[in-house]
Amino acid sequence: MLSALPPEQRAACTQLGIDTVGVDEADATTLAERAARRALEDTGVAAADLGALLVVEQRAPGTLLSSEATRLQELLGATDALTFTVGGLGCVSVTPALLTARGLLAADPELGPVLVAHGSKPVSEHRYRHPVTVNGDGGQALLLGREGRIRVRDQVQETDGRYWDLFHVDYRDRHPSQWREECTDRRTYSFRLAVETRNRLRSLLDRLLRRNGLTRADIRGFVSQNLSVGGHTFTEESLDLALLPSCRENLRTHGHLGPNDVFLNLWSALEDGRLSDGDHAVLINVSPVAAWSLLLVQIGPQESTA
Repeated sequence: MLSALPPEQRAACTQLGIDTVGVDEADATTLAERAARRALEDTGVAAADLGALLVVEQRAPGTLLSSEATRLQELLGATDALTFTVGGLGCVSVTPALLTARGLLAADPELGPVLVAHGSKPVSEHRYRHPVTVNGDGGQALLLGREGRIRVRDQVQETDGRYWDLFHVDYRDRHPSQWREECTDRRTYSFRLAVETRNRLRSLLDRLLRRNGLTRADIRGFVSQNLSVGGHTFTEESLDLALLPSCRENLRTHGHLGPNDVFLNLWSALEDGRLSDGDHAVLINVSPVAAWSLLLVQIGPQESTA
């Protein structure tokens, strides 16, 4: 991949902190299906018992008009699950999916578990998004119910429509080999949006902690999405905090997995013992469309889980 890039892009790509990315022949729906089956198997929940299936939308569907969400429903055998997609906010789209799941569970006390699934697959074979990241392949599924180990305690989210087209893929009348994830204004991305992001994240973090009666000292770990080492450093310096090591570790080996990043990093921190029962963690997500979200989670048996 590097050899095919112009010199400027090649130099920027080598500074991202990404050594490898996963590449799978499967399409995004199949990646989501694999993750969903594993989540159901690990929790002992049958697909037929799901109350809802929420699919975080793909970067690019295989065909227009057809439904990848109901395709996943059919593949899983989730025949009675209320099924639809949630998206429009890039990496941040996982947050409205969780908000929707929370609303469904609150609105119907008899509703079965809600499965949130996403398959991350680049729009084209060109995985490098200059000057931001390198996209890898991966699937993820979160099973939400009323009991379990991880509780989503609160969520905050904001968007700014002025940046709606800052990154895009111009695909009409182009062969897929010519598709590129392009930044329409590098200066806006590097400076204006960076300042906006710093201010938004500071405000959101203060609001999230304040309304839950917590301080930064009460947060055991912070995790972010995996764009680049520079992105991690920017988040740390903007918020005056340190991200958990799982962020940089997963960035190095997996690259960027879209909406899957933050929960991959959270799960890695649980597996390596950096988070344990009783701990609070904050998940930080940013999308250049632009959207910002923070999730407050608590580890340990609680009334509501993800």
